[in-house]
Amino acid sequence: VQLVEFGGTSVRVGGSLRPTCLAPGYAVSTGYMAWFCQAPGEARVGDAAINLEGSTTYTDPVKGHFTNSKDIARNTLYIQMNSLEPEDTAIYYCAAAPSFSRGWKSWALRKEGYDDWGQGTQVTVSS
Repeated sequence: VQLVEFGGTSVRVGGSLRPTCLAPGYAVSTGYMAWFCQAPGEARVGDAAINLEGSTTYTDPVKGHFTNSKDIARNTLYIQMNSLEPEDTAIYYCAAAPSFSRGWKSWALRKEGYDDWGQGTQVTVSS
């Protein structure tokens, strides 16, 4: 599965971005997808996930200012980022899994749940 992220850039504190993940050949309508971030020197962690039914889950730090969505017709995943802070600076990765053998609610934001990854897009937030 090929995943291609874009839309990351440098913004000022309080700004907004909407990184995009293209998934040609992957059925976002029947799969599981997520956004992970990796700050310099830190581990890659899950921020937001969406299942085949469109249900979403978020890690606590991004609740209320990140929104995960998908466009089935375009096979595309989005993450709307609002009220960005310097601590949001990271590379943001798109991940996909055609199925979840483990419970989605427990594993949706864990790297182990996903089979395919994009190359990442850099988001930098400055004051």
